[in-house]
Amino acid sequence: MTLTGEQVTPRRHQRLVLIGSITGAVIVALDGTVLTVAQPTLQRTLHATFAQVQWTSTGYLIAVASLLVFAGRLGDRYGHQRMFALGILGFGAASAGIGLAPGVGWVIALRIAQGVFGALLQPATLGMLRAAYPPDRLGMPLALRTSAIGLAAAAGPLLGGALVTQLGWRAVFFLNVPPALLIGALALAVRVPPAPLPTPLGRPPTGLDLPGAGLLGITLVCLVHTLVTLPTHGWATTTTVAVLTAVVAFAAFVRHERRTASPLVPPRVAASKAVAASLAVLLAASAALFGTLFVSSYYLQNVRHLDPFRCGLQVLPLPLLMVLSAPASAVLQRRYGPRRTTTVAMILLTLGTLTLSQLDVKSNPLEAGTGFLLLGAGFGTVMVTATAVIVRHAPVDNAGVAGGLQQTAMNVGPVLGVATATMLLTYTPTLRSALLPLAASAALGALCATTLPTRSRTPSATPATPTTTR
Repeated sequence: MTLTGEQVTPRRHQRLVLIGSITGAVIVALDGTVLTVAQPTLQRTLHATFAQVQWTSTGYLIAVASLLVFAGRLGDRYGHQRMFALGILGFGAASAGIGLAPGVGWVIALRIAQGVFGALLQPATLGMLRAAYPPDRLGMPLALRTSAIGLAAAAGPLLGGALVTQLGWRAVFFLNVPPALLIGALALAVRVPPAPLPTPLGRPPTGLDLPGAGLLGITLVCLVHTLVTLPTHGWATTTTVAVLTAVVAFAAFVRHERRTASPLVPPRVAASKAVAASLAVLLAASAALFGTLFVSSYYLQNVRHLDPFRCGLQVLPLPLLMVLSAPASAVLQRRYGPRRTTTVAMILLTLGTLTLSQLDVKSNPLEAGTGFLLLGAGFGTVMVTATAVIVRHAPVDNAGVAGGLQQTAMNVGPVLGVATATMLLTYTPTLRSALLPLAASAALGALCATTLPTRSRTPSATPATPTTTR
């Protein structure tokens, strides 16, 4: 596949990459939020069981989480623009198929296909940004991307509710199709001027490491499946087998990576303390945030007796502060460095969780709003700063793998947080006892943040330039 069409200047290419990256991230974020609103209607219309409806989310999550790192390697090898175009066009086509699906079996199968294309799409959005922008100018593009995700998270339930009410559940999937086709066609049409790669000339391209990809995929499939099913099924035989399989597969993956000539995760990325610390921060932050949001939603609806719409309004400070804090965090990171900025943001996230843990039946909306405000300010900042460290500390030719690792943490973290919250509510059905362990997770993330670089630097002094596929 060759990209043909209009040739663009580097500056215009940067703008197009930013638009494509934001659009891709927003489509994925909207898809997840509107589906949650549409699931009850989908179940009634297709006469599906609750377990089948759960698999419309679980199947997607397993597919996307297990393939993100390998998809990033494909982008490093064949070009992020190609993977982005394939991912977003496939995502749009799968969305259209779901909107036309005659039964829940088709919906589940197409959601899995959507997960495969989503895995191709998500690392490419970060890989394209890393290739298009110099390391010292990555902060604001990442901040705009994070703000757009926060806006999508805020608008998703309201937009999804309106579409389902007026047009039915199928409309929420057709919503993805026009922007996906438009941006995908643009990615195929635009041709970027060739530029030298910031790697030694004449170095042969690295292999794809299919065995490593398979072992990591098995690890993540078993891990995600365990986290999703554990709260409802407990430590059944299948759960135990899945955990043991994940442990064995991961041990085999580590052993294989150390011995193979072309590892799936290159040594320059795997050995980076900054990348490892940033991934730990993102995992802890997303687990704490989504676990807290899950528990708090139950409190607002079951204790405060708010309907879903009023509950969404009460939570609105969270996405609002995500939108506002992301651009501010890019400025703060340049001034104070990733370590201090991320550490303070994780402290805010911890304080937000602790604030919400103190709510009871007599608490007023201001107290809950303060907790959600702190969560949004902390998480919006962490997403920008930790992601910027990962992308900056990965060489341009490994940007896809780095993006895949970042997206893996952002997909596994919420599953871990919600699974933990569900089990805590099962055994200790109080808001405080369920949220204190999640606050501890956020505090652990703050501790990891203290090991981040003090200043925004990249190991390589070679500036990133727009690259063509190779």
